[in-house]
Amino acid sequence: MDRTDRASRVIAAPPATVYGALLDRESLEVWLPPDGMRGRVEWWDPRPGGGFRMVLTYLDPTESPGKTSDATDVVDVGFAELLPSERVVQRAVFEADDPSFAGTMTMTWHLAAAGGGTEVTVTATDVPPGIDQADHETGIASSLANLASYVERTD
Repeated sequence: MDRTDRASRVIAAPPATVYGALLDRESLEVWLPPDGMRGRVEWWDPRPGGGFRMVLTYLDPTESPGKTSDATDVVDVGFAELLPSERVVQRAVFEADDPSFAGTMTMTWHLAAAGGGTEVTVTATDVPPGIDQADHETGIASSLANLASYVERTD
């Protein structure tokens, strides 16, 4: 598992605002699920060594069967590094019986001041082979668009 997926977007909000949305439970439930999904955080511990468990539910599971069940993806995420206004490093493990979804994927959210906003680059390494690369990058881009909509309206 040495595949790397990535997406980036410039968001019209300062790095501190974007970073805050990455570490706020209620915010995450709103913007992290990509189009066609909704999310619920089951537990939350926003500190290095902490993490969260998110249940992502497909609004129409007939088109995209889930990893954990027909309608859901359950993921346990650990916070490996939290550098305020600069970087969030997460280690994600999907709950799945299918071995093609096994392993720990690292998601790095890098924030850099850009003009009057923030360039957010998400890099996913060690992506499990069961996750289609094009779909994953589309999903990351969708989450970034949701994040932009969320912080740009609240900033």
